[in-house]
Amino acid sequence: MGSKLELLEAEALQLTSGERAAFAQLLLASLDEDTDIEEAWAAETERRISDIESGAVQVMPIADALAQVRASLK
Repeated sequence: MGSKLELLEAEALQLTSGERAAFAQLLLASLDEDTDIEEAWAAETERRISDIESGAVQVMPIADALAQVRASLK
């Protein structure tokens, strides 16, 4: 008897092309679901926005930041 993966593959190949496409999308979407990471990024984004709005951090244009970095590397 084959493995679960082999059995699933055999059954999936019996689906219509549209059904296989829908199943493939479902499987791929399941790989992207990591709510802990998404929640952590959302919290970090909110923290950074709050820091900027409160004046706790100083922002500068990217051109100025890059110029400073380039100057420090010389």
